[in-house]
Amino acid sequence: MSATESLIPKHGGYQKLKTFQLAQLIYDTTVRFCDCYIDRRSRTHDQMGQAARSGAQNIAEGSMASGTSKKTELKLTNVARSSLEELRLDYKDFLRQRGLPEWAPNHPSLKRFRAKRCSTLGDVQTWAEQEKQLGRSVSVRGRPWSSVSSAQLVANAALSLLNVCCPMLDRQLASLARTFERNGGFTERLYRVRNQTRADR
Repeated sequence: MSATESLIPKHGGYQKLKTFQLAQLIYDTTVRFCDCYIDRRSRTHDQMGQAARSGAQNIAEGSMASGTSKKTELKLTNVARSSLEELRLDYKDFLRQRGLPEWAPNHPSLKRFRAKRCSTLGDVQTWAEQEKQLGRSVSVRGRPWSSVSSAQLVANAALSLLNVCCPMLDRQLASLARTFERNGGFTERLYRVRNQTRADR
């Protein structure tokens, strides 16, 4: 144990987590997607928005709770992971139910999407518009690329973001679990700090 171990260590800082940044972008994209392409009276409209919000919010809440409860951080991060998995299935269902293809990672449009390194909803919208403009002079399997709908573009872009964020959250959870197993939580830290305080007297 470090002689300078704090009872409440540094915590928070979730804004710098790549998982939070991705989850927030997924949330913003999903809200816009649902408003544009999902009937507002449909339960799916609300459920997708709630799942996307849960992803970002629980990462943030878990990060803030980590100062006094690593167990809570683990739990909330896992809730975020589960919510984003639910959202991923919703996007897959959207494409499948409309007979629209889910693109493979090496799809040219998704390659351009990843190369753009979108960080805001505006970036995603700009990419989608550029893809539509590009499609006016490109054909795929005999069909004009411009016939690809904006909904199909954005759904596949959202899936691309989710396919990055979900594995990252898996690794984050594994790291949190290892740290918890090695150092314990608040109770164990309280015991160590009290013992060190007594030893220093």
